[in-house]
Amino acid sequence: MAKQFPPISASNVPLLDVDRYEARLTRQPQVNPVDRTRYRTIWISDIHLGTRGCNADMLIDFLDHVDSDTLYLVGDIIDGWRLKKKFYWPDGHNDIVWRILKRAKRDTRIVYIPGNHDEMFRQFTGLNFGGVEIRRSAIHETADGRRLLVLHGDEFDAVMLAHRWLAFVGDTAYTFLMRLNWVVNKVRRRMGLPYWSLSKMAKNKVKNAVEFIGRFEELVAKAAGSRGVDGVVCGHIHTADMREIKGIEYYNDGDWVEGCTALVECDDGTMEILHWADEIAAREARRAEQLELESVNDDLVQAA
Repeated sequence: MAKQFPPISASNVPLLDVDRYEARLTRQPQVNPVDRTRYRTIWISDIHLGTRGCNADMLIDFLDHVDSDTLYLVGDIIDGWRLKKKFYWPDGHNDIVWRILKRAKRDTRIVYIPGNHDEMFRQFTGLNFGGVEIRRSAIHETADGRRLLVLHGDEFDAVMLAHRWLAFVGDTAYTFLMRLNWVVNKVRRRMGLPYWSLSKMAKNKVKNAVEFIGRFEELVAKAAGSRGVDGVVCGHIHTADMREIKGIEYYNDGDWVEGCTALVECDDGTMEILHWADEIAAREARRAEQLELESVNDDLVQAA
């Protein structure tokens, strides 16, 4: 028997209703079009809207400074696990959804591949509405002809597959770490210091976490190879990376909780990981240098 889908409307899929968010928008894009960088393709994942850990301000800044022909949302865009426990949805999260949906209205192709935290949207797999395609996975062809499998990656997480209850326990502990990360960076902002990921540092120091990441990457690359593609793009483990594993190109676009990263494809097919905290720091350094230069020029004019 064919699977029966519930009627599609703004009432039961509010994430895909642009007007709902436009009416509550608090932060309009203020960036000059000439300041926006265009890419052929952008991949982002693990935003975790609906949690305090989501770096909404940084993601808004990213969306206001980049454009693309295609945008892949590679899962865990909304954190349904946390929203079931406690509802949290600040204005900044509305602003993110509005920016994504406006791209769809402006002819950007948007492919949404739900992950384990937003698995409630998997029931709509194969449907296309509001300019957003919902897929379980996708095949992306780069400008130079390579075929990349795009999926979230929870399919290869042994904890998710064998011990779902343990995944929820781990999620609770992770949420605590994210709250601590938020407090640390709030203090750093007041001190004029740049963003720093406490959780990323901790994960890199723990041997078991490093081994898990390595094993996960190998499993994903092996699965991609079995499907006859040249590479794979995923998310899930909040660790941005790009490398070759046994002849398969492995890409992970990272997250917008810890690392604040995105994977992009340039017009010639070149792939790059953008670390947005570094991009902001570089932009502010250029701005400070420009202001200093203008100040020196003003002094020279007055002296003359």
